[in-house]
Amino acid sequence: MSIAAIIVAAGRGTRVGGALPKQWQPLAGKPVLAHAILAFRQVAQVDKIVLALHPDDMGLAVSFLGDGVQAVTGGETRAASVRNALEALENSDVEIVLVHDAARPLVSGNLIRRMIEAVLRSGAAAPALALTDALWRGAGEVEVSVRRDGLWRAQTPQAFAFTELLAAHRAHPGGSADDVEVARAAGIAVTIVAGEERNLKLTVPADFARAEAILRSERMDVRVGNGFDVHRFRNGDHLWLCGVKLPFSKGLEGHSDADVGMHALTDALYGALAKGDIGQHFPPSELRWQGAASRIFLTHAIDLVGQAGLKVSHADVTLICERPKIGPHAVEMRAVLAQIMGIDASRVSVKATTSERLGFTGREEGIAAMATATLVST
Repeated sequence: MSIAAIIVAAGRGTRVGGALPKQWQPLAGKPVLAHAILAFRQVAQVDKIVLALHPDDMGLAVSFLGDGVQAVTGGETRAASVRNALEALENSDVEIVLVHDAARPLVSGNLIRRMIEAVLRSGAAAPALALTDALWRGAGEVEVSVRRDGLWRAQTPQAFAFTELLAAHRAHPGGSADDVEVARAAGIAVTIVAGEERNLKLTVPADFARAEAILRSERMDVRVGNGFDVHRFRNGDHLWLCGVKLPFSKGLEGHSDADVGMHALTDALYGALAKGDIGQHFPPSELRWQGAASRIFLTHAIDLVGQAGLKVSHADVTLICERPKIGPHAVEMRAVLAQIMGIDASRVSVKATTSERLGFTGREEGIAAMATATLVST
């Protein structure tokens, strides 16, 4: 059994504004029509896609054609466009046809598959959403309330047995709102299938903004990385923690400035990017990093975050030590880390805990640090 999808894209879509018809306007970097085509191409059961296009738009569709996608010239009305596409499929092996509006670019593969299952069960099916808002009728002021019981918001793709829909269109006088109207005029019963809120129709400019927001949220890339570092104490009179120089009776031993907190955070960022650790990017075997300020490492990690199209959403650093006391310096530490990462200090946490006198930190042999960083797509 062969299944074809007809995508109706011959309209002019003037209400949305712009120099091009809405199906050719960009949405998340590619034409609206391209999104609809991709949705059907990703459903294995769909063998053929027929685009019903305005004669003036044939040149715009060249890159979409081939590999099961063909184009036909649309008509003066939506119904005429659908009929032209049906006629083009008459001598094929198509048994089931799905008719979809190009202006619904966010149709999901799940809905398409559910429509195929429904038409195989009942012979004709259409997706819809039940009305939930109160309804009024009036011009300028409310004249009467309308009961919403049994009222639905129609969507596409609408699914039919091919031969029945072709015969229904040939018999119909034209002027229909959709293919359900054509089918019902021919006596075909149409089953209602639950539609999807994301399957919105682009009609006015605000619809494009809403569709862009949906696509952005679905493309959101969230990464989480963890870092851990340890440095032992050595003789000294100060140490660096989270970018702040603290007077202390000891220093921290390390190839760089041994800022254990900043090292843990840097490794958390590298981890979220799957880019290894500080040692891979700044080998301790290289003398040029001896005594280097750890902000160099953190800045490098942040640069990689930006190159990956991501940004830091939140960072959390925990310092584990008996001394020095971190609390009096935590606000300054947060501010320094936030400045290096280019985010607000409200998105940076620096806190401390002891190990209850247990282990090397409890014996005051050194300081340990743990960090977690969350990255999100920009």
